[in-house]
Amino acid sequence: MVAPTENQNATLLIVDDDHAARERLREIFETAKYRVVTASEAASALRVLKGVRCDLVALDLEMPGVDGLALCKLLRAQPTTSKLPIIALSESDDEARKVQAFTAGADDYITKPSTPGELLSRVSLHVRTSQREWALIGSNRELRFLSDVGRGLLRALEPEQLVRRVAGATYDALDAALCAALVTVGHENNAVCVFDREGGADDHTLLNEDALQKWLRSAESASSLLIAQKSDFLLRDDIHSVEYVSPFRFAGRVKGALIVAFDLREQCGETERRLIDAAAQQTSLAAHICSLYQAAREQSVSLAREVERRTAESEAQKRFIEAIVDSLPLSLYAIDRQYRVAAWNRNRELGELGIPRGSVLGKNVFDVLTRQPRDMLEQEFARVFESGEIERIEQETPSPKGDLRHWVISKIPMWADDTGEVSHVITVGEDVTERVEANRAVARAEKLAAVGRLAAGVVHEINNPLATISACAESLEARLNEGAFDSSPERDDLREYLGLIRSEAFRCKSITMGLLDFSRTRASQHVTIDLADVIRSAARLLSHQKRSPEVQFAFEIAVDLHPVSGDPGQLQQAVIALAANAFDAMGDSGTLTIVAHNSDEKVVVEVSDTGVGIPPENLAKIFEPFFTTKEIGRGTGLGLAVCYGILTEHGGTLDVQSTLGTGTTFTITLPAIKQDEESTR
Repeated sequence: MVAPTENQNATLLIVDDDHAARERLREIFETAKYRVVTASEAASALRVLKGVRCDLVALDLEMPGVDGLALCKLLRAQPTTSKLPIIALSESDDEARKVQAFTAGADDYITKPSTPGELLSRVSLHVRTSQREWALIGSNRELRFLSDVGRGLLRALEPEQLVRRVAGATYDALDAALCAALVTVGHENNAVCVFDREGGADDHTLLNEDALQKWLRSAESASSLLIAQKSDFLLRDDIHSVEYVSPFRFAGRVKGALIVAFDLREQCGETERRLIDAAAQQTSLAAHICSLYQAAREQSVSLAREVERRTAESEAQKRFIEAIVDSLPLSLYAIDRQYRVAAWNRNRELGELGIPRGSVLGKNVFDVLTRQPRDMLEQEFARVFESGEIERIEQETPSPKGDLRHWVISKIPMWADDTGEVSHVITVGEDVTERVEANRAVARAEKLAAVGRLAAGVVHEINNPLATISACAESLEARLNEGAFDSSPERDDLREYLGLIRSEAFRCKSITMGLLDFSRTRASQHVTIDLADVIRSAARLLSHQKRSPEVQFAFEIAVDLHPVSGDPGQLQQAVIALAANAFDAMGDSGTLTIVAHNSDEKVVVEVSDTGVGIPPENLAKIFEPFFTTKEIGRGTGLGLAVCYGILTEHGGTLDVQSTLGTGTTFTITLPAIKQDEESTR
């Protein structure tokens, strides 16, 4: 079984009254690096969701009391969980049961028992869909904006309508500070619209028309202009820092301009400028149509001739919009209600799976997309036709080079103006691999940077007192060796304690340096070690800590424990940190148990306590840097984060299971060294 390579920080909620089934699912998902919380019935599941941010819910339909269908409907009815991916689990493979589950709001249906591979692949798909839904909204902005502008301008026959629609659409889509449009129809007949910061469109004095007309008559109006000098601004406003002006040019003549102002320079990026230019180009054509209409009305040209002209111009604008759609960095196709391909853009023709447009237009989409399961594809299209809602899917596909590519697929309804129903479904696909990898890199860098800042302070502030402690211990040892304390009956105890003080001071120094290594992901020097020796050494150090006499130790170490490769100091640090947390959880009484045994080709160490336990809402956050529930001054929230990092660098895992009022068990899993590997070392 291969663990997924992404979404490993996602939190899954398993709702099942069968304890064995819950634990089996927990083991499968935690092995794949997911964080798992569980609930045995609907009420506890709702309580968990109030305290823990979950990315997906897997629930059993056959639960006593409030069953899975009722819980699914309840989650869909609540605003905070209405979009949460839900996978229904059931022993029934009956079609009616599946229909009930999807009607109740489930996103997927899995028949039990199912294989780990199927569970992980489906969960990974839905988690990625939920986590990156925002990315699809951003990727569709250009298409939606151009479509809205195009539809609006097609109905704008009056100059005032034209400038208001293009300025309003641009103002809303780009979140601009101000937006103005001016178009000249006929002889010096100007139509102006200015959207101010409050969204009003009546204050034309905000536009310096004289300066704009001067620019339109100059040679500079041949192309768009970015203005960053306040003295050259065309909009009267003291706050914005940059303006972008795009002319309305048609057939070599300038008919006006679109001016957009932004408060910050970075808000006017390449994408925004491209959208403004595209809107200006469409407006240029629309302004030309508007001028033709005005001239036809003024000169009483025959209606038939005017209709012919406007039809020709509309076809030109249609071709222009198609060219814009072909230029977008997206794969796009559309089907009608008979599942015939009605549109197939340029990007669908390119790449290793590209199909020429001429060979697919008019064909049944299921005869074209033969690599995708027909039933699943048909259900997706049917849902969009029936509901009129956007369907979003995220998926991975291997490239010819063998690496995974991440895609966001969106199925968008297109409404018919005459019938009011969905006439077509547009499918848009975007390759978001670079964005996904960049987001992960940023998240990892931010967490490690935070740990690094603390580690630097720890090393600076603690190493000096540690050096003093070591020097004092060494001085006392020297005096002891010189016979200064020969008359004392506690001479041997003093020698042992001084040795412990000095060794622990040096170990503290190695811990601080190890924290720096963890934060900077430095590779440590790994050697073949016996984990039993590491545990016994940690136990000796723990026995000298001042704990209540009511706290008991219990050790169960297998005699044939496999050797592992690692840094003994770091692994000892991890065991001691887990034991220290156990002491804090138990207080004045309890039992700390450390069990070590072999499991297949791995070595497992379990550190258990009989303390208060960890609340379910905190389980998903305990390994995050700086998260702590201890009082101020008793913990920094770095202990478990450091342990997690140490074990991850050793190729192992750190998992946790906890029950309130009963206790907590942390499980360390490390890869064992095979016999042939050990012989070559």
